[in-house]
Amino acid sequence: MHWKTDATMPDSTVIAALYKFHPIADPESVREALETSMDAVDVRGTILVAEEGLNGTIAGSRSGVDTVLATIRALKGFDDLLHKESFASEVPFLRAKVRLKKEIVTLGVDGVDPNRIVGTYVSPKDWNRLISRPDVVLVDTRNAYEVEVGTFRGAINPNTGSFRDFPDFVASELADRKEQPIAMFCTGGIRCEKATSYLREQGFKEVYHLEGGILKYLEDVAPANTMWDGECFVFDGRVTVDHGLQPGTYAMCHACRMPVTASDMELDSWEEGVSCLYCAESRSEEDRERLRERQHQLQLAASRGLPHLGQDARDLMISRQAATS
Repeated sequence: MHWKTDATMPDSTVIAALYKFHPIADPESVREALETSMDAVDVRGTILVAEEGLNGTIAGSRSGVDTVLATIRALKGFDDLLHKESFASEVPFLRAKVRLKKEIVTLGVDGVDPNRIVGTYVSPKDWNRLISRPDVVLVDTRNAYEVEVGTFRGAINPNTGSFRDFPDFVASELADRKEQPIAMFCTGGIRCEKATSYLREQGFKEVYHLEGGILKYLEDVAPANTMWDGECFVFDGRVTVDHGLQPGTYAMCHACRMPVTASDMELDSWEEGVSCLYCAESRSEEDRERLRERQHQLQLAASRGLPHLGQDARDLMISRQAATS
């Protein structure tokens, strides 16, 4: 797949990432409406629907994506929905999926409601000034493998395996800092929005989050002025992006979905589609043979121009993002 950050090709596939916290009284009727809209214009991807709002990534033609976005913005309370776009030469999903969930980003704590209480938004242009203050505690709300790829200078890594682990991090590392300003960030904004709601519920007095997330910061802030180190992990075929949202230098281990560098692929643990340094020790020989056959079938399908397991992998990445991001 050839990823682009602008629509320089007239027939480019548009990829739109979106979320909004807003109460939905009848999630099932919304699910049906979105599924019908996506099917009618051949837009694919995954959207999660819950009583607290919507979260997802969709892809298709310019007109098709605009039609689905218009369907969402016609819902009560969603007229001001914001979304982020990137572009590709092909649709990175096999099918359209609209699923009902308890949460659109899974924290696993009852009663946390960004529709009721949330932190203070900080625009990318004001973010550097905030996190340069010596009294501010800067927290990366993403998972450990994402932080490994890149983060803001001085940020605390919560070392979480999923967003469900975040409350334990707060209890062990932040509980005695309720009087200090806390600034949080994540990839697109959804995780830190819910995290700020959780902290406010826990009695933290002054909580901030980066509006539009890291992606908006990398788009708006010039590299010469950046306080970001490294690249940003994204849940699509680009794997990572750098400033200006250009595709980064990481690849993906399609066995465990972890980002890997060129040097990682020089290690004995690397076998394309089978294992990497993160998962090699956990692979049995039976696992390896199964994965080798899958990789073989993927390569055969690709050589014939047919849909293949790599596209299923991208579907899984988006589902993983929506469920645990």
